[in-house]
Amino acid sequence: MNINKNHLATARTVVVALVAGLSLAGCASYKEEFATINSRLDSLDTKVNSAAQSADQANQSAQQANQRLDQIEGRLQRLESQPTTTKRQPRG
Repeated sequence: MNINKNHLATARTVVVALVAGLSLAGCASYKEEFATINSRLDSLDTKVNSAAQSADQANQSAQQANQRLDQIEGRLQRLESQPTTTKRQPRG
């Protein structure tokens, strides 16, 4: 009976060592996967920031174009509302 207890204790030790070894090996592969995922996330973050800057620049350009259009429209309305008192004579 003493031999069975010794075998059982040895078997437990071996099983615990195997489980611990497999767990640690699994953690190492997860670390590599996390590093890959983090690298991809960093790349996406850079692309998103670049796109946001481009969008801001496009928005500023559109606002400037709208302001210019408003100025031109105001001038055009003033010119159209002015009475034409003198008619131009054709040349020649």
